[in-house]
Amino acid sequence: MNIASLDRRKFLRGTGIGLALPWLETFASAAPAPNKKRFAAFYLPDGVPMPTKEDPAHKAWSWFPLQSGRDYEFTNPLKPFAPLRDDLTIIGGLSHPGARNVHGHSNADQFLTGAVTTPEGDVYGPYQNSISLDQVFANEVGDETRYASLILSTDGGTGGPRGATTMSFDQNGRHMPAEHRPKRIFDQLFVTGSADEARKLAMSTSALDALMDDAKSLQRKLSSHDSETLDDYLASVRETEIRVEKARRWLDIPRPVVDSSTLNLEVTPEMPKEYLRAMYDLIFLAFQTDSTRTVTYQIGQEGQKGISNTLSKSVCNTLAHQLSHETRNPGGWERFGNYIAFLNEQYVYFANRLKSTPEGEGSMLDNTLLFFGSASSGFHLSRNYPLILTGGKNMGFQHGQFLRYGEPPKKKIPMSDAGYRTEMDYEELPLSNLYLTMLHKLGVEAEAFADSEKTLSEV
Repeated sequence: MNIASLDRRKFLRGTGIGLALPWLETFASAAPAPNKKRFAAFYLPDGVPMPTKEDPAHKAWSWFPLQSGRDYEFTNPLKPFAPLRDDLTIIGGLSHPGARNVHGHSNADQFLTGAVTTPEGDVYGPYQNSISLDQVFANEVGDETRYASLILSTDGGTGGPRGATTMSFDQNGRHMPAEHRPKRIFDQLFVTGSADEARKLAMSTSALDALMDDAKSLQRKLSSHDSETLDDYLASVRETEIRVEKARRWLDIPRPVVDSSTLNLEVTPEMPKEYLRAMYDLIFLAFQTDSTRTVTYQIGQEGQKGISNTLSKSVCNTLAHQLSHETRNPGGWERFGNYIAFLNEQYVYFANRLKSTPEGEGSMLDNTLLFFGSASSGFHLSRNYPLILTGGKNMGFQHGQFLRYGEPPKKKIPMSDAGYRTEMDYEELPLSNLYLTMLHKLGVEAEAFADSEKTLSEV
């Protein structure tokens, strides 16, 4: 018997539950904890400017500073970070070993998971992901806030395998849908539910109960393969049951009241600066009101197939993905670098809002760890990820430095879109070493994460 034998109305109704309740992510205590720890991750698609040392543009437009240590100088793409110098660490020489031979356009999926999503050497092989870093932290602190995590992207939804539009993956490695409309995000966080909210929760519970009853009657009639398929589906149903129960417990707790007079909630990515700042403002408000302590925001989709491809209208008429491929044209590095600098500027706007907001004996930024970067460097190489850690001083992070791990390449990597196939002749450390370090400082007593080998004492 195939899973399609389930009563169609009940099966589709059940499928709709998981999709229709993204706002039922959580439950928690309404009282903010002192010096609470927060985490947010932000993803840049399609890499960053990385002209070679022989290129005249190298000194001005390379993403990474030319010197490591504490005496580095910001290059043009990084100049927006200058006001935060003492609050951030630039990191190079890290990557996910399981993704180093994967084209950069397929990398967003693995950025926060470190999973080997495909067999070695088989870029288009079977796909299997694992839990993302943000969800490990959310599982630790999510019961203390209304929402366990806030999952955002410019394009929204999930995308598909190796083309994700979400950075977040659950404990079974399934894509978790991202929201991209500022109005819906605001309503989810701050607009009190309608009078029939309890009725909808009751209906959801009934539908879930019906699905579980159907599953029990089917279980002994299914083939081995279909039984595994049903088990995987029911795992998502059980997760939805937990979210529904948490939502019910929050039903009578009023949502925070915030001033939305300065927010443009109808803005779209076709107005890049206004849109990005609206998204960052919403993340700030979510943290300030302790509605959640975990956020991911995927700024764009790899290959820029969606609306995020138009964010480059902020600096020129060329689409964002095209900019990353036209760097060797006259002025190409400058145009791409200016676009990346624009994205960096919006991130700095957000970080500065946290820094200028007092909290405890410091600021919100001191209690918030921000992780900003990409799983792709120049020409979509899945190596030497451009990464920046910001904030979290109360967690013990040592900022004001550029940390360069591993060794530089001994031979020149082809400056082409096929360069990702080039065999590495140098060493890089697993990015998961940094992730394990971050988890420990965030208060998660994890023994390992993905392919981590150890923590990084310099961070």
